[in-house]
Amino acid sequence: MDTDETTTVVAKLKPVKKLKPARKQVKAGDVERKETPQTGKEYNIWYNKWAGGDREDNYSNKVKSQTRCNIKKDSGLTRANTTGIRYCCLFYARGCCPYGWECDYLHTLPDPDNALPDSSKDCFARDKFSDYRDDMGGVGSFNRQNRTLYVGRIKETGPGPETEDIVTRHFKEWGEIERIRVLQYRSVAFVTYVSEFGAQFAKEAMACQSLDNDEILNVRWATEDPNPVQKVAEKRRLEEIGQEAIKARMDPRIVDAMRAVRALEDGDMLDDEGEVVEDRESGETGDPEPKRRRIELPPPQEAASEPPPQPLGLLSADTMEGLKYFAEIRKRNGVSLAVINSKTMPPRPLTSGLGVADYGSDEED
Repeated sequence: MDTDETTTVVAKLKPVKKLKPARKQVKAGDVERKETPQTGKEYNIWYNKWAGGDREDNYSNKVKSQTRCNIKKDSGLTRANTTGIRYCCLFYARGCCPYGWECDYLHTLPDPDNALPDSSKDCFARDKFSDYRDDMGGVGSFNRQNRTLYVGRIKETGPGPETEDIVTRHFKEWGEIERIRVLQYRSVAFVTYVSEFGAQFAKEAMACQSLDNDEILNVRWATEDPNPVQKVAEKRRLEEIGQEAIKARMDPRIVDAMRAVRALEDGDMLDDEGEVVEDRESGETGDPEPKRRRIELPPPQEAASEPPPQPLGLLSADTMEGLKYFAEIRKRNGVSLAVINSKTMPPRPLTSGLGVADYGSDEED
């Protein structure tokens, strides 16, 4: 390579963008804390509302969030990048962290490729529960990997595709989206992320936020999709994730040995990289042959030329053919029948009828 070409290649390489220290999203006194009006006698910390005030304390009384996270402006380095903490800051996701670079948690989006140290916690280090709340709010459950959010109270001002574009524009900021389904005229959308971490972050970032029409969104966890096609696809996806996790923890030498053993059982040929060699004539690998191959029978022409066997005694012709088939198998496998010598057998006592020993009892009655 010439010097000019080398200079051109180096010039095209973009420098790696380094994160700057995270900025403080709010200052002291910027966010006005509003207490929930008391509509009952007891406050339920599980549902975050007053007990007995279901009719008065419904979602219509929610107020719009005063802050919102901006990934481009707010993301940066914090103390967690030095201490090694992998969890994100909950207040950063809501856009109201006053600590900035002094925060003990990450001020970036969760990395879907890096698994968290504890699967019973979400990306904000909050403990999950064994089941979801009745209103599908809260942290979520550790018994099911949920990547879909229910987004309600959307103000629709156009057709379904226009609403889908609006939802995509607002929710793609929090992670890669797999699919979005909008229920037109019902003000509801279902947003499915590629990673569960993206759904966890988006649920907190878009709670009580608005899209383009100054509405207040109701963001909750979605229930399990009843579509059988999606159930099969989700099951297959989880199986692939499990296989990849097992492969990552296994010794590659053991994997190569298992492939070699399976190839020997199936009668395939492996190349230097451990891949199955394709058939040069057909160009296809073909289905693997069974481990136990059947005995090759004579061609149909030869079998047809022979006269059909006649039944002998009590055994039919099919029975005789079956006995011959098993005899051929024993002959080829080298299995010989053991001949029982009557002289080596111990003499059996002669009894006229059933004795005491035949019943295992001490009394003859």
